Amino acid sequence: MILKVKEELYPVRSCAIKTILERARVSGNALNKVQKTALAQILNYCMEVASGDALLRFCEDKISAVHGGDASDYAVLETSELFRRTVEYLQNNFSGYTFAGASYDHSIVTAVWSLDNEEGLLKGYRESLQTHGLPNNEMQLGLRLTTSDTGQSGANLYPMIFFGSEARNIPLGSPLKLEHKNKANLTKFDEQLNLLYAQYGKALGNMESLMDVYVLHPVNAMLGVMKRIGVPKKYAIEVAEDFRLRNGETACSVYEAYLQIAEVIYLMQCEGIDGSKIVQMEENIARAVHLRWKDYDIAGEYRW
Repeated sequence: MILKVKEELYPVRSCAIKTILERARVSGNALNKVQKTALAQILNYCMEVASGDALLRFCEDKISAVHGGDASDYAVLETSELFRRTVEYLQNNFSGYTFAGASYDHSIVTAVWSLDNEEGLLKGYRESLQTHGLPNNEMQLGLRLTTSDTGQSGANLYPMIFFGSEARNIPLGSPLKLEHKNKANLTKFDEQLNLLYAQYGKALGNMESLMDVYVLHPVNAMLGVMKRIGVPKKYAIEVAEDFRLRNGETACSVYEAYLQIAEVIYLMQCEGIDGSKIVQMEENIARAVHLRWKDYDIAGEYRW
């Protein structure tokens, strides 16, 4: 696709389509099915009547996004400054941290840090694990910062925890999100950072509450939850079957079922799936913390 800007023609990246549709104020599943020539014609008609200025994001002479030109529609949050402020916050508020990895593509950028020596935050969580007879060693808190200049993500902070010698990451839910809207700025991002320490307590508390809820049919419950949150069928079947082979049909806590669902992230990493898709899957899986698992705890053969 090509976009004409002030008599100049520029190629459009696929990650820009979402924002172009938003600027044209057109949506619907049918747009994914029409021919590209038809889609271009629809967009041309809609753009002719669209009002207001546009803010274009260029990357390597291609258009990566077409945002609204007003700060209320889209607020620029410089990526480098977001990461600098996050590292500064970690330096000032945690006893230690280690850079654990990052990924970047034209639609999203993300980085992960592990937080060292945070036994104070983990104390109550470890005690709950011990009380419920669950593994409580080899764990470490982590943080993911994700942002995007193309409308794919706000400036979002995701608490997580690493388990085991392979340091498999488990989303804790309860992210802190700052959308690129409503005149968002770096001061508001600093305010989000200042909530982060307390957010770990909230997120770990939610995980502890899962230890007291049990499902009688864990495989069916996991499959139902995974379908609800958007886990692809092939991953859902694999992690559910792995659980069945190791545990049979024995009832278990929602906490144990949730950890098993999080194995989807590891499977995607092993397949070399793009970082942006893994980030999205982490966010989807984190939603399972807040679902009513009893609604999915159904006997009989589960049909996807």
